[in-house]
Amino acid sequence: MGPETAPAPTLGPDAPSPSPGQRVLLLACGALAREILAIRDQAGLSHMDLMCLPAILHNSPQKIPDAVAEAVARHRDAYDRIFVVYGDCGTGGLLQARCEELGVEMMPGPHCYAFFEGVPRFAEIQEQEFTAFYLTDFLVRQFDAFVTRPLGLDRHPELREMYFGNYEKLVYQAQTDDADLDAKARDCAAFLGLAYERRLTGYGDLERELRAL
Repeated sequence: MGPETAPAPTLGPDAPSPSPGQRVLLLACGALAREILAIRDQAGLSHMDLMCLPAILHNSPQKIPDAVAEAVARHRDAYDRIFVVYGDCGTGGLLQARCEELGVEMMPGPHCYAFFEGVPRFAEIQEQEFTAFYLTDFLVRQFDAFVTRPLGLDRHPELREMYFGNYEKLVYQAQTDDADLDAKARDCAAFLGLAYERRLTGYGDLERELRAL
């Protein structure tokens, strides 16, 4: 998924609301594009633009801070403010440090699973769910591209036990109530040999942060 531009909202409970006419760029992971645009359309935040970086960067999280920094440098002059809609996403704190260095804000939380579940709630359940494998709407749709093929399970199904032998269940965090996605998520769980649980989380903290404006 390449970069795209479309209206989108801002974030952060302590961030000041943009003044009338102020242009805001929301720099986000491509895996969140559909959700951000849905919230944008409902809230009517047409003064904000969305630029998405490729979601596949999650397979190489060490590249995320540089990719974000390059996008900020490229677009800073065209916007009054830039917000980064990533969690830590496996960068080990490097993305937060880079955003502070650049003087831009970012969404709090470790990753989008926590956004959708609610960051405080996700922190609580992690003590009981350390053997859970999570999928979102995006990852259910892109399961083959982001799980099956990158891990080589299409070519070497015997690797499944090595990758997922310590997991017990697949938790599908559903952003939308979609029977087709539910069925596909069940198939994903069966493919991985895991028990299945579906939670209709909606947009969680992501929606609350954006609608706070």
